[in-house]
Amino acid sequence: MARLCEGRVAIVTGGARGVGREHCLMLAEHGAKVVVNDLGGDRTGKGHDVGPAQQVVNEIKAKGGEAVANGDDVSDWNGAKRMIDQAIQAFGKLDALVLNAGILRDRMLVNMSEDEWDAVIKVHLKGTFAPARHAAAYWRDLAKEKGGPVDARIITTTSVSGIYGNIGQTNYGAAKAGIASFTIIAARELGRYGITVNSISPSAFTRMTEDLRQYSEEDKKRRDPRWIAPVATWLVSEQSREITGRVFQAGNGQFAVAESWHKGPMAEQVMDPHQAGKILTELAKKARKNAGMDGMDLD
Repeated sequence: MARLCEGRVAIVTGGARGVGREHCLMLAEHGAKVVVNDLGGDRTGKGHDVGPAQQVVNEIKAKGGEAVANGDDVSDWNGAKRMIDQAIQAFGKLDALVLNAGILRDRMLVNMSEDEWDAVIKVHLKGTFAPARHAAAYWRDLAKEKGGPVDARIITTTSVSGIYGNIGQTNYGAAKAGIASFTIIAARELGRYGITVNSISPSAFTRMTEDLRQYSEEDKKRRDPRWIAPVATWLVSEQSREITGRVFQAGNGQFAVAESWHKGPMAEQVMDPHQAGKILTELAKKARKNAGMDGMDLD
């Protein structure tokens, strides 16, 4: 069977472990040249060690693939630019940016510190924005130079914590909901240049999730990070060029498309707050309930 990403050049942030590592390995298996970015910190974002990223590079090379390591901080403006430049310098071009890097600092809202909020928002939201912005500018200029669209990809990473909501993760959930919205808006902005933007919401057993709850061995198999990689690999490929602005769920035995906010029941507006309250109460009763963590209506 033909390799999906033959000759494509992709950056994967957070590519040294878990889901990111599986992205890198499958992309390389399907012919992509990969920049493995990872700061090499712990799950809270502390520390810096390019060694884990280099290990993935070595694994790819041992199988005959091409890869280089990058230890830049995704949330650093200049570091994000260096990452894009490194891909172009190493392999002559860039075709896809897979934004997977993330950290956790879970805490109930009443106990959350400012640092716990800021760190998570910075890594996830700015760590999505900064590389995407530099990559998009590169592709826009390339499209103008060639006089037509490119065939490029931005793939972000969201979470059911953000699109559906999970207790104890107001920081992480807010960041991941922001990333889902970023994906939709960026897709609308960048389509004219031939850049698609999609997101993956993984359900995977990794060091980020291993202590969130008890997992059976069957759960671990269904949530193996390898189940996420086929989605990223297909999205990086040229075959996905007609799909943009979508959030795909993957893992735990299924693929799905998460549907964004839609307007529910409506009524004419009024000025009197007493009357407004009555109307809003009735609208809330008629409206579809918010989804639970499984994406289905809460009972």
